[in-house]
Amino acid sequence: MVCLGNICRSPLAEGIMRHLATEHHHRDWLIDSAGTGNWHVGDAPDRRSVKIARTNGIDISQHRGQQFNSSDFDRFDRIYVMDSSNYNNVIHQARHEADRQKVHFLLENEQEVPDPYFDDNMFAPVYTLIYKACERIVKNEQ
Repeated sequence: MVCLGNICRSPLAEGIMRHLATEHHHRDWLIDSAGTGNWHVGDAPDRRSVKIARTNGIDISQHRGQQFNSSDFDRFDRIYVMDSSNYNNVIHQARHEADRQKVHFLLENEQEVPDPYFDDNMFAPVYTLIYKACERIVKNEQ
């Protein structure tokens, strides 16, 4: 799961996907998140992401920000991005076509997950968007 700073959207996506994967007995899935930027490496998630996740029974408080790098292509079969900027930044690091084939938008039809950072009221709708997308992914793997 990749967003810009790895403190809002992608930690939510990581936490939600871990929760759903466990519910659907996909215990062998490696799920992680990162940001394309390095501003928040080592930082805890945004308090508003922690709060909306906790409200929905998911604890992301232990997450620490990290930056996406090309070695992540070797670790993961799929890389989900939140928006076109993230997509372009990740694709730019792809070493070959096989890497590029791993990169997908989290939402269908290349829709973007809005960045809620500058609007407190966006965290709940963003949570819902991410939850539904993760739910679709998990169900498609049944």
